[in-house]
Amino acid sequence: MDFKELGLISPILKALAAQGYTAPTPIQRQAIPPALKGRDVLGCAQTGTGKTCAFATPILQRLNADVVVGPRYIRSLVLTPTRELALQIQESFAAYGRNLPLRATVIFGGVGQQPQVDKLKKGVDILVATPGRLLDLQGQGLLDLSRVEIFVLDEADRMLDMGFIHDVRRVLKFLPEKKQTLFFSATMPPEVMELVDALLHDPAKVEVDPVSSPVEVIDQKVCFVDKANKSKLLSYLVESLGVKNALVFTRTKHGANKVAGDLNKAGISAAAIHGNKSQTARQQALADFKGGRVKCLVATDIAARGIDIEELSHVFNYNLPEVPETYVHRIGRTGRAGHGGTAISFCDFAEQEYLKGIEKLIGRPIPVLGGHPWPMQVFEVAKDAKGRTVNAEDAEARAAAKERRRARNAANQAGAEEKKREKARAAAPAPAPQPPQPKKRREPRWKKAEGPSVLDAVLPERTAGPVGEEYHDFSRPDPLSSDRIMDATARLLAPRKSGVKPETGRKEEGQSRSHRRKKGKKGGESAVSESQTQRKVRESQPKAAPAPKAQAKRRHDRGHGPRGGRPVMPMKSGAVKDSTEQPSLMKPYYIEHD
Repeated sequence: MDFKELGLISPILKALAAQGYTAPTPIQRQAIPPALKGRDVLGCAQTGTGKTCAFATPILQRLNADVVVGPRYIRSLVLTPTRELALQIQESFAAYGRNLPLRATVIFGGVGQQPQVDKLKKGVDILVATPGRLLDLQGQGLLDLSRVEIFVLDEADRMLDMGFIHDVRRVLKFLPEKKQTLFFSATMPPEVMELVDALLHDPAKVEVDPVSSPVEVIDQKVCFVDKANKSKLLSYLVESLGVKNALVFTRTKHGANKVAGDLNKAGISAAAIHGNKSQTARQQALADFKGGRVKCLVATDIAARGIDIEELSHVFNYNLPEVPETYVHRIGRTGRAGHGGTAISFCDFAEQEYLKGIEKLIGRPIPVLGGHPWPMQVFEVAKDAKGRTVNAEDAEARAAAKERRRARNAANQAGAEEKKREKARAAAPAPAPQPPQPKKRREPRWKKAEGPSVLDAVLPERTAGPVGEEYHDFSRPDPLSSDRIMDATARLLAPRKSGVKPETGRKEEGQSRSHRRKKGKKGGESAVSESQTQRKVRESQPKAAPAPKAQAKRRHDRGHGPRGGRPVMPMKSGAVKDSTEQPSLMKPYYIEHD
């Protein structure tokens, strides 16, 4: 039987042929025909059986048959528990629908939402999502699920294990009542069956292989080794068995980091992937592993159902899982699509109970791989002070987590204290503004000059002694009395020998003839030169008083002193002589009274 007999259209058949698919798997043969008819499907199949193709190809064919005119909207929603599985499913839609005009995109948490929102705004036909990011964008009003035609719930039991079952119920409230539902789960616990009864209507039940049965083509082995020697044994087996690529499962995140570090120290390229890693780091590690740049990928159970690698040669169970079904999911990463693979599990003395549960589930004992250099030598279980069994892996992980919390709390406390200090500085009252400092009074130039000043020369009393005592001694002449000040001023304003007049400051000799002519015209005199007779008569007459004295008299009559200074009071005859009446330069400027 081939895919053409299932009723798939030619564009999808060409895409499947390009992927190397020749014959459908059992889950595909049973699920594709009823899904193409629009019936609900309940698929019970383990991972690695090809169920992604079983629901992806019917969705593509049904949406392509009903062309939508106008903007694109979400017509099919695929809900998946992990980011890695969501990316993987979206890649499958892109591969199977490469020849169809349909658009699919994926949204998940752990990364920025804006690029995802931009793709949604452009319009999509098929949306693959994880529950958390889907509800987040729905709450922001950035997507509309009211017109979904086909809903797929993948890995329903894993949803239950990861605590997403309540988110799934919330998502169902946003979906229309009338829709086609494709439901897939590896196991069917009671909680999942309740969801099936509420969600599906007359489903076509598809079940392949017994529940949680391992793939028959996988070669399974178990190694009994002490916990302290597991890393050495892992490095030894990877080198001695010629491992092409290997997926190593640990119980804890701390253990995954430790095992990856030990492998790198041994010269084997390895990377860790778990829930504490950022989405970017997880995608980078997975891309390096698929590209062959990393030989060993160390993962926790979060990756047990989210990684699909073609021709994965080995799976190592570094720690046996407590839940037997998890063992089946882990080793199902190899032996995909009918290819062979090897699964090797490490078991220390404390894990023997887990091994019995696994062998009971699969219905047969797992062969022992002996002959390795580190056989089990510890045959007792570690116990605490109260006699309780202690799991060394879990105790180490708890100690590491406690140390991380302590460091994180210390950093948070330091940040909180810094914020308090900033708030205290912001709330503190601003310092009172300092009163403006008075400007420094500029010293007169005569004080800055070195040596005796001009006033010292004309007022010798300034240097006679202390000013404070001298000015209060009335027995000595006051150097600041008006007559002394005026006499000193007169000395300063005395005419120079160059012939400068005290009033005008201009020279008489330097005046031009035209200036003298104009001056004569202004005074009413004739501009014609004097005759000799007139000159003799003028010279024979007595000389008039000096011009400066006459001008000083006119200024004195108007109430002004020399140079427009303070008014000079007329002297009374018989008054006591002051310093201005002694021979000095000031005397010609005062009027003498008879």
